[in-house]
Amino acid sequence: MTFQPFKYHPALSAGIALVLLSACSPQADNTPSAKATAPVAAPANVPPVSVTMVDAVKQDLPVVISAIGSATPVASVDVKAQLSGLVSVVHVREGQFVKAGDLLFTLDARADEANVAKVKAQLLKDEAGLADARRQLARSRDLLAQNFVSQGAVDTSQTLVDSQVATVAADQAALDAAKVSLSYTRVIAPGTGRLGVIPVFPGTAVQANVTPMVTITQLDPIDVSFNLPQRFLNDALSALQTGSAVVTATLPENKGQLKGRLSFVDNTVDLATGTVKVKARYDNKESKLWPGAFVNVALTASVLQDAVVIPTATIIQTARGTIVYVAENGKAVLRPVKTLATQGENAAVSGVQAGERVVFDGRQNLRPDSPLVERQATAPAKAAAPAAPAGAADKDAKSKP
Repeated sequence: MTFQPFKYHPALSAGIALVLLSACSPQADNTPSAKATAPVAAPANVPPVSVTMVDAVKQDLPVVISAIGSATPVASVDVKAQLSGLVSVVHVREGQFVKAGDLLFTLDARADEANVAKVKAQLLKDEAGLADARRQLARSRDLLAQNFVSQGAVDTSQTLVDSQVATVAADQAALDAAKVSLSYTRVIAPGTGRLGVIPVFPGTAVQANVTPMVTITQLDPIDVSFNLPQRFLNDALSALQTGSAVVTATLPENKGQLKGRLSFVDNTVDLATGTVKVKARYDNKESKLWPGAFVNVALTASVLQDAVVIPTATIIQTARGTIVYVAENGKAVLRPVKTLATQGENAAVSGVQAGERVVFDGRQNLRPDSPLVERQATAPAKAAAPAAPAGAADKDAKSKP
């Protein structure tokens, strides 16, 4: 095999050089790492972007937690008879408000009345026997003084008296027990509240401590129970100790609000939901809250002192975190921020100073160093306006930097 000598071709050499220069050019780097750089600054000589701006203000921002709660009675008692028998009289009606001690039902008391009368008669009989024994003892002592009887006869009379005293005491205890049993034929209200459905009527047979006769539910005051995220547990415990936590309950269909106080924090956190059960207590004289009804509640968990507050709508979520655009020297400057808490339309953030102008409307059209021209807002945002108590609130403890 023979090899031909290499011959120089000028055209071929020029092509190879062109390919090598193209491969080394920076414009050929189209890898994702090359594209994942900081936001591209606006090119020169671009027209200004029309925006509206608001001032970042320093103020106290209450952190209000909103939740859905249910009204629960402070006390609800199922009334049952303490002895078996027939219902004789129903003294109340369904839905009636009663007080502790009010008569609700009367049971057939004839057997118990006869038993009381029998025990009274036995008591009278034994009291008469006691009186006779005491007279016999007195005579024995007189005869002993005259040496007509022995000391043993006196001791026998004394024993008889002591025995009769014990018998009379037993009869008195039996009479008291019979009267207690007789009192059970009168079923009275154990507490104050509103009666529910009455399932028994005159002639209904009830079994002791088994048959429910009516339910009494206390309506004033009343509790509202709801769940708080675990991260608010310390705030809730502090508020419970100081008694300063005001919990606002919004009635269904926005028919008014009630203000109560935090009254209870459960001793465990639900492992399934990561929440803790709490209760707030309300005055309910007008019966606006009804047991079992759902209401929207708002609890002021804490107050961020001297926080820098901006409208939530000015914050932009990006892959690298949250940012805002601040106006400096007529240009848009990208500013990373961290959301500390949100309350309604406002948010407390770090990374922005009070008094700085933050872009509100038109932020989606901005790039770093974009020239700005401010226009009059149709409905200016008020970052300093206090948030409504019923607004949503949430601490962003895990915000991305």
